[in-house]
Amino acid sequence: MKWSLRVARRTPLLQVVKSVVATIAAWLVAGALIPGPPPVFAAIAALLTVQPSVGESFGRGVERTVGVITGVLVASAIGLLLGNGFWAIALAVAAALLLAWGLRAAPGTANQVAISAMLVLALGSATPGYAVDRVLETAIGALIGLIVNVVIVPPLSLAPAQQKVGAVNDATARSLEALADALVAPQSAAQLQTLLDDARLLRGSVADAERALTDARSSLALNPRGRTRAREVDALESDVQRLFAIVTQTIGMTRAFVDDYDDTISADREIGSIAEQLHRAGHDLRLTSPGTGAPVSDEPPALTRPLEVNTVPPRHWMLIGSLLVDLRRIHEGIARPTPAASA
Repeated sequence: MKWSLRVARRTPLLQVVKSVVATIAAWLVAGALIPGPPPVFAAIAALLTVQPSVGESFGRGVERTVGVITGVLVASAIGLLLGNGFWAIALAVAAALLLAWGLRAAPGTANQVAISAMLVLALGSATPGYAVDRVLETAIGALIGLIVNVVIVPPLSLAPAQQKVGAVNDATARSLEALADALVAPQSAAQLQTLLDDARLLRGSVADAERALTDARSSLALNPRGRTRAREVDALESDVQRLFAIVTQTIGMTRAFVDDYDDTISADREIGSIAEQLHRAGHDLRLTSPGTGAPVSDEPPALTRPLEVNTVPPRHWMLIGSLLVDLRRIHEGIARPTPAASA
């Protein structure tokens, strides 16, 4: 089991700043509105509510508030029966966790129920109205955290999605070019296996892009900037669908070549023509920026029309036929513009 105190990517500095602002604001506002103990519940609620997306902030705020209310109810009931001694606190924590388990609450909500029950009994027994004040305090903190996240540059997760889609685009182009080079040169068993393994890794890249797109789509929810940026996410999703089809054909072509390989394949004239088309396909994949349809190069497309083969050598006709079918589909996928490009 691996664990680490550090992560590969830092939390965005803007989110850190917003967390600080939300925590301080919640402390000041709740302290002014609810006299009594320091407004720790408000500060914690605000800190936890500032999330990478507005939708997540709303969900975390609701989770935090519901957890506190449930914990307060559990603690109040047990406090009336048993007071606030050690066994009452232990029973309250156990009851809170079991109640959350029975309700199938999320882990964060379950923990919040138990923590709230424990704090109410441990700290609030001598303070009239402590439980009710903590509920109001938590609601204030969660609301302030949500407001801060909406008002100060509401976060959008578009850049990571664009990077992931671009990575799929580049990796697919490299895989097509690697297959093209392998078609026209003798290959060892190790080289063939490496070629196939690298092509199969494209599936993982597509899965990474799909997860990033899910985050990007989630970041649009409840976001004031969401309506104006939704078309960009639509275009990225269209790109991923198109690339998924191209990746499928690329893996199929590579598998067919590896399975049917022999040392005479590279001598076939048709194989050389297919290799040239694969290089052209890799070139064309890099011509547009993912999700925008905007050109990243002044170079014209290299794929102008699908390859046609009139005669096929009898020895490799099945392989060449399979490669041609997949190549035609790749050609169609690359030639299809994204919604942004066609708008």
